[in-house]
Amino acid sequence: MDALPLSDAARTTAATLLLAIVAVESGGLYLLSIVRGSTPRTPFQLAFGRAGHAHAGVLVTLGLVVQLLADATALSAPWSFLARSGIPLAAILMPAGFFLSSTGAGRTRPNRLIALVYLGAAVLAAGAVSLGLGLLVAPAR
Repeated sequence: MDALPLSDAARTTAATLLLAIVAVESGGLYLLSIVRGSTPRTPFQLAFGRAGHAHAGVLVTLGLVVQLLADATALSAPWSFLARSGIPLAAILMPAGFFLSSTGAGRTRPNRLIALVYLGAAVLAAGAVSLGLGLLVAPAR
């Protein structure tokens, strides 16, 4: 069986995303410390921690799939870059927004860094739309 041919961009991005799973794992350990009571946090902070961790895990996984799909398009720059990188970038921005906007002792509301969640959502949408359109117009193989 032949190995799945990957472009250089797909291979390096996928490798980076696989290594990033260790960061997602450390977020899970942080959540365990909150749930076990060894890291006191407010219910708001626990909810935002869960949201950040969930978004990170799902978007990193989706980012891996995107690498295969992006190789199937004939998009030119900058659309190719956006299609390949939008979702992985959202995997950084959105969790960072959840975690960073809830830091601080006793916090019950997000700080201004919540803007990262919205920025990440916009980048996620742009990446998904450009990849989806790229797949729709890709020549048949």
